[in-house]
Amino acid sequence: MDFFDVLRKRRSVRAFSGKPIEREKSAKLLEAINSAPSAGNLQAFRVAKVRKKETRKKIARAAFGQSFAAEAPLVLVFLACPGESAKRYGARGEKLYSVQDATIAASYAQLSATALGLSTVWIGAFNGEEIKKALGAGEELTPVAVIPVGYAAESPGKAPRKELDEIIIEE
Repeated sequence: MDFFDVLRKRRSVRAFSGKPIEREKSAKLLEAINSAPSAGNLQAFRVAKVRKKETRKKIARAAFGQSFAAEAPLVLVFLACPGESAKRYGARGEKLYSVQDATIAASYAQLSATALGLSTVWIGAFNGEEIKKALGAGEELTPVAVIPVGYAAESPGKAPRKELDEIIIEE
């Protein structure tokens, strides 16, 4: 699929069919995540690949009851590693660069999923401590995004967008 077609086709899907994701597609998705740029090429993030139904349910509860997260066959949780980034970049790395690294990787996941015929939704509303508890993640990690991935059971329309002159500042 052409890159600009991917951008046009990506939608936030909150209803997933029960169809499992093929191993080849899952592998390509993970390779795309690993190709994402990061500050100083540190890759100061981790990705939890969650397939277990019970863990997906815990994540959905931690995401303030967004139950559709548990219905996707795969949930990717992107976690920043502030300490890794801080070693090279100090406070800015700890507070910003590690979060940017995780965010860029999550964006690559969403776009790659679309190119593979899969659907996603970005979940940013969650209790970070409960997410870490569900994953058994250490205190050194900071949850940044939860991305359910699967085949769509709905076809949402295009969301309205602001006009370019509302978001672009020219100097």
